[in-house]
Amino acid sequence: MENSAVHRLTLRIIGCAGAALFAFFFFLTYHTPQWVEDFAASYLEQQVTDHVDATIDGLGAPQGDDALSRYAANLYKQNEGRIYELRQRLKASSRAQMASRLAQIRSMTPEQRELVQLGFEAVAEGGIGLLQLENRQLVALIQSGYLKIAAELKREIRGFTAINAIAFLLLVLVSFLKPDGVRILFVPGVLLCVSTLLCAYLYVFEQNWLLNMIHGSYVGKIYGLYLGVTFLFLCDVMLNRGRVTALIVTGISIGPSIIRKMP
Repeated sequence: MENSAVHRLTLRIIGCAGAALFAFFFFLTYHTPQWVEDFAASYLEQQVTDHVDATIDGLGAPQGDDALSRYAANLYKQNEGRIYELRQRLKASSRAQMASRLAQIRSMTPEQRELVQLGFEAVAEGGIGLLQLENRQLVALIQSGYLKIAAELKREIRGFTAINAIAFLLLVLVSFLKPDGVRILFVPGVLLCVSTLLCAYLYVFEQNWLLNMIHGSYVGKIYGLYLGVTFLFLCDVMLNRGRVTALIVTGISIGPSIIRKMP
């Protein structure tokens, strides 16, 4: 009986601590959104570089039926041998400007950022050809790409931290609603602890790995599946009296003894 009380208390401490940790970072993305950009500075720079490179690679001959567009398209075709060289120069130019342009956009107010985004969208709607890409447009491409990726990352971090906080809160809730199921509740509890320790390790030592995981990568989908399995265990304890979880725990506990008895 005393052991059960200790186990329940341990689970509730784990649940409350995990929920508080992830809720704090969720709150931080709203209260101090600049924290995300400061924390993810190197990751964002790499993502923007990849975005700019992909955009430059995707730019082709100017489109349009007017005489100037037709002339530019014809000129483009005549100089196909120099296109690769032009792309490389543009990429080199973007890299040379990257640090200063990103520092500039980070220091802007939300209103100024909105103007940058709207300005580039207006240019993009008119179509940009490789031969038409000027330095002003390249700067807009860098800064608008940064704004887009930073906004995506903030949204992903909010979702990631909210889901983790909810999972820990569910653990606490179930520990109160089903206090007799403390033994089987340790399964989702341990899974949540492992995921939190993993995130803590990545946060301290491998920030880019953590951000890649959060930002919709293949690893992120695996982590989402992992949390889904944890949620199913909690649902089993709550709605099915932990029958499935109990079978798994029993199987794990008696498995080694069965193996030892085998001839």
